[in-house]
Amino acid sequence: MRLFYMDELIDIVDQNYIPIGISVPKSEIHSKGHLHNTAHVWLYRSDGSILLQQRAASKTICPLLWDVSVAGHVDAGETIENAAIREAKEEIGINISHPNLDKIGVFDCFQSYANGITDNEFHHTFICKTTLSIEDFTPQKDEVEDLKFVTLTEFEVLLKHSEENNHFVASNRPYYLNVLKAIKAKL
Repeated sequence: MRLFYMDELIDIVDQNYIPIGISVPKSEIHSKGHLHNTAHVWLYRSDGSILLQQRAASKTICPLLWDVSVAGHVDAGETIENAAIREAKEEIGINISHPNLDKIGVFDCFQSYANGITDNEFHHTFICKTTLSIEDFTPQKDEVEDLKFVTLTEFEVLLKHSEENNHFVASNRPYYLNVLKAIKAKL
């Protein structure tokens, strides 16, 4: 397991998600808006329920909103898949493996926030079937406030009203719809 530093190194990438040979601290990635990769893993069960993670109250971006099961930056020199596996272990305490990661695409997420953070991320997004129950997860408290499984119908209703219910990151609605479509196609 890696050591946790407030300012881990992240590779700057080009429009094709390829590292350009320059790694900078995470704070610079966000203060200067450099393009960079992230790994996202959406866990779902055969009954169609999807695991959602509530972002920790201490997060500087979108605290306490519900989002992807697991997400994180790809460290300098790290593969996308290894970042997904590492983040699953760090954030929710589970082991997943390469064969279980089903990549559904790469989604642009370019947003600026009032606190000066500029996210210019490429979300390399995987879905991963699981048989785990909520008790099997161990949330990392500085990252994860809570976890819950929601049905496909609950997910759709929460998403439909995301502008007023303050549940999901409302600006990510098109991304969530792509994820929902990919999970439905696997059921």
